[in-house]
Amino acid sequence: MRIFLYLLTSTFLFSAAARAELPESLRREGEDAVRKGMQWLLSQQKEAGFWSSPEWPALTALPVWSLSLSEQYRDNEAVDKGLVYLASHAHDSGAIYVEPKLQFKGGGKSNYNTGISMVALHLSGREKYRPLVLKARTFMAGGQHLGGDVYHGGFGYDSKTKRPYADLSNHYMAMEAMAITEDAEDFRTEGEKVSVDKKAAAEFASKVQNRKESNDLPGVSDHPDDAGGFAYNPVSSFAGTRELEDGRKALRSFGSMTYAGMLSLIYADVERGDPRVKSAFDWAGRHWTLNENPGMGQQGLYYFYNVMSKALAVYGQEEIEGPNGPVNWREEFVRKLVSLQRIDEDGRGYWVNDENRFWEGDKVLVTSYALIALQVALNED
Repeated sequence: MRIFLYLLTSTFLFSAAARAELPESLRREGEDAVRKGMQWLLSQQKEAGFWSSPEWPALTALPVWSLSLSEQYRDNEAVDKGLVYLASHAHDSGAIYVEPKLQFKGGGKSNYNTGISMVALHLSGREKYRPLVLKARTFMAGGQHLGGDVYHGGFGYDSKTKRPYADLSNHYMAMEAMAITEDAEDFRTEGEKVSVDKKAAAEFASKVQNRKESNDLPGVSDHPDDAGGFAYNPVSSFAGTRELEDGRKALRSFGSMTYAGMLSLIYADVERGDPRVKSAFDWAGRHWTLNENPGMGQQGLYYFYNVMSKALAVYGQEEIEGPNGPVNWREEFVRKLVSLQRIDEDGRGYWVNDENRFWEGDKVLVTSYALIALQVALNED
């Protein structure tokens, strides 16, 4: 199984002939950082098979995902133990999550946990988990909100809560999980195959994009700092609002959701030449930086790195036109991630965000984000 397997599930890939090779010294640095990160992850697994917390399967699925992308680590005992833990939290419905002790608006975050867990089970290559993946796909597809309101076509945290809600983060993760595991459907008969409504999914993503030509909601911004980028959901943005010249309050675009929006459209089979995708890529170029999550500062920085690497790899263009001219995104990305790795007393490497919003003070979560992103950036096949 190739490292790039989960991106190959998209029909959006283009020829790799134009992809520039990384300098050999930089490639070696990147691969060494991956090796040190893998060793650190292995040292953090609990005896019961989980990482970080037994209450959130996604925090175990992300390390398993990271390890499964590497031929060297995919067959490690730690992966097997992690898979057993994930399987132990599979429900009859197909969902993979832990029922929360206290009820809250997001429920048990069953969408988030199931999506990441089914990717981990699938990428591990263990055929015995295929039935769980197929059941999880059925559950995920059933969680798409098709209520005809502003959230139509999107995914939220937990469909069991029955509230009309979706956001671009949950939506992108659900669409990615369905794309990565799509080839599991080959083992179902034609009449039993499960999918999402991709047209509705693309419509939802469009309603979160600051692009007046494809979004007629009152919160859309045509300000140059926002145009083409994405907010968090159709009615709110973690980056806040701005007042436009006509007096309207418009949603600000920000980095991580703009890349998530690109991928959401891609996974819904929207072509690269589509103005929605192109304008998102242009926004990314105008706001190019690896020093922060544009619009959010240090908040959600490693989530930003993770989704950025995947989005640019799938988009298929090696150079991005930054504010100061063209940059080779892979080279800059690998250098940055290598420079941010911290080394423990045993020579193992990890990443952590000192800004703890969105759980990024959790070293396991952040290290997994970084390792997935680095492996995508290092792969040029």
